[in-house]
Amino acid sequence: MLVGAVVVGCVALLGPSAPGGAPSAGPLPAGAVGDVVPNRVMTWNICNPCETGDADRAAEIATYAPQVIGLQEACVRDVERIRDHLERLYGLVYHVEYGTVLRNWGRCGGVPWSPGAFGQAILSAAPMTDRVNVEYPDGGSEDRGYMAVTTMVGGRSVRVFNTHLAERRQEAVRAGQTGVLAAAVARHDRAIVLGDFNAVPDAAELSPIWALAEDTDPRCHPSNGATCEPTTDWHSKFDYVFLRGVTPLEHHVERTPYSDHHMLHTDVDPA
Repeated sequence: MLVGAVVVGCVALLGPSAPGGAPSAGPLPAGAVGDVVPNRVMTWNICNPCETGDADRAAEIATYAPQVIGLQEACVRDVERIRDHLERLYGLVYHVEYGTVLRNWGRCGGVPWSPGAFGQAILSAAPMTDRVNVEYPDGGSEDRGYMAVTTMVGGRSVRVFNTHLAERRQEAVRAGQTGVLAAAVARHDRAIVLGDFNAVPDAAELSPIWALAEDTDPRCHPSNGATCEPTTDWHSKFDYVFLRGVTPLEHHVERTPYSDHHMLHTDVDPA
């Protein structure tokens, strides 16, 4: 009886990361690129916990096939399955690095003595080197941090950062976090900063990042008259591709039924 109770408890604790049956490769929408776009980068908060299958998430990514994808609210098990689906179902091969900062079975399933790891992840079609994973000194209501890797974008070596800042109504905490992140970004002449910043463009706490980089949308800046396309279901821009020493070419915000954040992808010229 004790063994049976433990097994049942473990199954119950698997949570939203449990696979929902064997995936099959459905047709991608018209206009899907079909192969990795070497100068395209994407940021996407994939929403967790959410009742979403990883095969669906993989199909969304495969439609636009960026060279580099920064994911937030990512469980290691989910990312492993997303990467596997991308390769098996769509022939898209990605390397992966993790920037997990929290181990919590409530977020990522698993069992209490071996919970899933939660945080950021970067998928890149090219190998990644020099990974760093930094937890912010103050995460606010939940541990938060940033990760960074060096990889190839558009044929050039670029330092890529991926972060998720503290939740809304925690402006002072985010101000401390952007200070830490900006100090790391400033050390690189060519950098791409992806992430969910949980702040609108004119929020004071984003000032250290704006001082170093520009948004991929040249119309979007911290002034009151800026035109910034929303990236969330509540019609706010919280998701960014900040560029330092990299030229934006074309960007798109893609709505998705699988998260409360939209996908933001951009083609760039790192030369």
